[in-house]
Amino acid sequence: MKRQVTIKDIAEKLGISVSTVSRALKDHPDISLKTRQAVKELAKLLGYKPNLIALNLKNSKTNTIGLIVPEVEHHFFSKILNGIEEVAYENNYNVLVVQSNESYMREVLNTQTLIANRVDGVLVSFAKETQDYSHFQQMLDYEIPIVFFDRTIEDFHADGVVVDDYSGAYNAVKHLIERGCKRIALYTSPQHMLIGKNRFQGYKDALEKHGLTYEKDLVYPCDTIDSAIKISRSVLKKHDKPDGIFAVNDLTAIGVMKVAKQLGIKVPEELKIVGFENSRSATICDPELTSVDQFGYNLGKKSAELLLKRMKGDDFNYEPEYLKLKTELIVRGSS
Repeated sequence: MKRQVTIKDIAEKLGISVSTVSRALKDHPDISLKTRQAVKELAKLLGYKPNLIALNLKNSKTNTIGLIVPEVEHHFFSKILNGIEEVAYENNYNVLVVQSNESYMREVLNTQTLIANRVDGVLVSFAKETQDYSHFQQMLDYEIPIVFFDRTIEDFHADGVVVDDYSGAYNAVKHLIERGCKRIALYTSPQHMLIGKNRFQGYKDALEKHGLTYEKDLVYPCDTIDSAIKISRSVLKKHDKPDGIFAVNDLTAIGVMKVAKQLGIKVPEELKIVGFENSRSATICDPELTSVDQFGYNLGKKSAELLLKRMKGDDFNYEPEYLKLKTELIVRGSS
C-alpha cells in the first residue's frame, strides 16, 4: 500500500518549512505567489490530498491537554504534574496523562492514544530510548501544538522549557571542588539527550576552570539507583577511587551513598556526594543529600502556560520559544 503524501514530504523536496507549505496551500497572503504556485504544483504532482483527520482535529476542541512523561512515580515529574494541573484547572482544561516507562515503542503508542482522544495540545518529556521523533512530527502535521519540557530536541519545530542543566552541573562540581575534592566522578544520563550533554559539559568545564584535569575514566553512564549500586561496588573499591561524586539525579546519588555506607566509607569525610533534583528523598537519607533544585512545580506551570498560548493562537507558523529556568544548589550534609 502506497504511503500517503504529507506536507512534510512537500516541504523537504522544496527545502522550506512545514508551516510554509501549510500556509501556501491555504493561499496565505504572507507567502509569496511564487512559493504558493511551487507548493501547489508539487502537491498536485505528488498526489497530495488534505488529511481529513488533521482537519477534524483542528476544527474540534476537547479542552484536554495530553501529557507524556517517562514515569509518574518519579518525584520530579509529580511536581511538574502539579504545576501543569494548576494551570490547566485555572483555564478549564483537563489533563490526560500517559507514561512511557522510558520505552520508545510505548511512547509511540501514547502519541496515537492522545491523537485518538483529540487532545488540543501535548506536553512531552520523551523516553530515554527515543531517538526517532517522527511520532511527534505526526502530531505537528495534525497541527497539534507540542511543548517539550525537561528533555528537549534540537532542530525541532516545537517549544521547549528546561532548567539550566549546564549551570546546575557546573555549580554542583564547583561546590565539590571548593570542599576539597580532587577526583570527582560523574554518574550521567545518555549523551544523545540534551540533558545529559549539558550536565556533562557543566561538569567538564567546572573541572578545567578550577585547575583539575578531566578524566574520561571518571565518567560513568549511570542514572538509576540500581545501576548506581551496581557500579559503585567496583568504583568505590578502586585504589584511586573518587573523593567526590556528582550524580545526574537524587536516586542515583542515594545509590552511591548506600554502597559507601556498606563499604565503611564515611560521607562526607571521605566521599562527598551531590545529586540533581532536590527531591523528598534528599531530606530523608542519612546524611541528607546536597542537591540541585530544579523547581519542578514552576517548570510545569511555565510549560503549561506556553502550551495554552500556542493552543489559543490562530497561526501555526510561530517561532518556537525556548525557556531556560534557573536552578539552585541546596547544600546539606553529604558534602
